[in-house]
Amino acid sequence: MAPPGQLLPLIRFLLPPSPPPSVSGRRRRPTPALCRALPPPAWLPHGRPPQAPPLPFALSRRLYRPPSLAPALPGASSGGGAEAQTRAVLAEFVTSERVKVAAMLGLALALCNADRVVMSVAIVPLSQAYGWTPSFAGVVQSSFLWGYLVSPIIGGTLVDYYGGKRVMAYGVALWSLATFLSPWAASRSLWLFLSTRVLLGMAEGVALPSMNNMVLRWFPQTERSSAVGIAMAGFQLGNTVGLLLSPIIMSRAGIFGPFVIFGLFGFLWVLVWISAISGTPGESAQISAHELDYITRGQKLVKTQAGGERLRKVPPFSKLLSKWPTWALISANAMHSWGYFVILSWMPVYFKTIYHVNLREAAWFSALPWVMMAVLGYVAGVVSDRLIQNGTSITLTRKIMQTIGFLGPGVALLGLNAAKSPIIASAWLTIAVGLKSFGHSGFLVNLQEIAPQYAGVLHGMSNTAGTFAAILGTVGAGFFVDRMGSFRGFLILTSLLYLSSTLFWNIFATGERVDFDGTG
Repeated sequence: MAPPGQLLPLIRFLLPPSPPPSVSGRRRRPTPALCRALPPPAWLPHGRPPQAPPLPFALSRRLYRPPSLAPALPGASSGGGAEAQTRAVLAEFVTSERVKVAAMLGLALALCNADRVVMSVAIVPLSQAYGWTPSFAGVVQSSFLWGYLVSPIIGGTLVDYYGGKRVMAYGVALWSLATFLSPWAASRSLWLFLSTRVLLGMAEGVALPSMNNMVLRWFPQTERSSAVGIAMAGFQLGNTVGLLLSPIIMSRAGIFGPFVIFGLFGFLWVLVWISAISGTPGESAQISAHELDYITRGQKLVKTQAGGERLRKVPPFSKLLSKWPTWALISANAMHSWGYFVILSWMPVYFKTIYHVNLREAAWFSALPWVMMAVLGYVAGVVSDRLIQNGTSITLTRKIMQTIGFLGPGVALLGLNAAKSPIIASAWLTIAVGLKSFGHSGFLVNLQEIAPQYAGVLHGMSNTAGTFAAILGTVGAGFFVDRMGSFRGFLILTSLLYLSSTLFWNIFATGERVDFDGTG
């Protein structure tokens, strides 16, 4: 039976306005239905307005909707009624526990990217100090990916077993420690310094699977693209923060100053995460009954997840790899990672070598696109959710989002290739990186849809393929520049790969759940 509080919104609309509450602030208890059915005593004064008959319970449940799903009332579109309803819905969403979870995930991913992008800025003075060639600089930058190559599958399996909250806490603590210890390691030897970068990559491999797991548990299906948009906005803002603040901090605290500061912020985040966030809505002490009911009714989870049980069997890797939708995800993640890490790792060097700007200017030109990616990533999530709410199939929605996320950067990189000034090049790069964010509402959300019970391990598998592609792209760009003396041919190659990945995705991707267990 629904709690009495759920009927209050409907009663307020159907009954005459009630007298104001007492001075104590407690609401007047409604008159029991049995008493309303009895005739009034003879001693009551005549002319008392009759009480409205109680609504049947079934009708009240059918008409009730939580504020975030309530349809507009007749006549609400005129005047301030619709605006008031919109403000109420927005206020409920912004102050909800699930948004707090998304915000904390965004902060974690911001730290994740800030810690890795520091090397993209530090590589310039380090190369000058130690005489590294572009080829060896590419090897140093790819050392993060060596560790990242190992952890996603293991991390995804741990996420499916232990849940995103616990795995994310351990991951952030470990990668913050690796970042914090980088100056000490560098003072000892190059190989020890590279080891901290490998450890950083191993720890950060659990970040995205943990994020996906928390979104799956905390958000109804119609809000997951928006939730991923919020979290990934933090991911891209981490690039901006790292690229813009690192040169400033280096000018005051030395090359390794950003490593220490970002590491300390990571330890602070872990303390807040452990104390303020719950693994599931049902475990939260702060969540309201209304929000818990809304999340529960809006989710379509498999039994093991809905019941809070842990996946205790070995994931069926052979069956996962036997389906074309899995390969569509692997291909999409590989292409996304290739383009992402090539741009992230080499753009400061690109602007410095092609347009001969100084390090701080190169960082500024390289940082602006990530701001656009953060903004458009959230916009893409909202648009994606709206398409699904308006009746567009999940499959078509994911294909539209991913097509924009691949074709857009592919065309923009050709424009970047033809740019004659750093300002024009930065504009094309901003378009490429901004449109790339539409893929977050494509393949990244699709992981939760085709296999919710294996979302973590599936994310790990596709991330491993993405890491291979990222290593190949990052190291390959360095060797390409060494051999050809320019980035231009490599940008054309990347554009062609974007086109081929778009075709593969649109042929084999699906938004429907795939039977990997042989039960259907």
